[in-house]
Amino acid sequence: MNTVQYAEEIINELQRSVSRIPVQEAEELAERIFRANRIFLAGAGRSGLMGRAFAMRLMHAGKEAYVVGETVTPGIAEGDLLILGSGSGETQSLITMANKAKVLGAGVAALTINPESTIGRLADDTVKLPGAAKDQAAGSGSTIQPMASLFEQTLLLFYDAVILRLMDRTGQTTTQMFGKHANLE
Repeated sequence: MNTVQYAEEIINELQRSVSRIPVQEAEELAERIFRANRIFLAGAGRSGLMGRAFAMRLMHAGKEAYVVGETVTPGIAEGDLLILGSGSGETQSLITMANKAKVLGAGVAALTINPESTIGRLADDTVKLPGAAKDQAAGSGSTIQPMASLFEQTLLLFYDAVILRLMDRTGQTTTQMFGKHANLE
């Protein structure tokens, strides 16, 4: 295959992957995000990068959103929501965050390949995303892509879809959101 054919196959994989996201789980998480006082995002590696992108869009949508570990991130509290993106659901640092958030009275949401994982079991809301784990030994989606790329891409698409759902729910437009875009650059 040439590069464009690989890109076409990635799009095909993503289409199959997105079509298998449980609608009810997705809607419940979107509602939870809408109601949360503040939203905290975390993930390891590329999953964490997808969370950072989501935090930015949440801010554009008028939500108070933070990336765990940044110097300006406040403490989490009751009424807040911690969203964890983890393919395996077994990333130790994220398990620690989930436990601490629960102790402090915050909600926890997990986006994972494995809802029966430690993080999935700790979460109040779980959205099962198709994909393959880094080692590709488990998962609900076959892929030509290396490691957890399909999960990470599906995660980003899902996060963007949640933003569209929030825009729909609040009546916001792209123009309104652009007004919150960084302007010091």
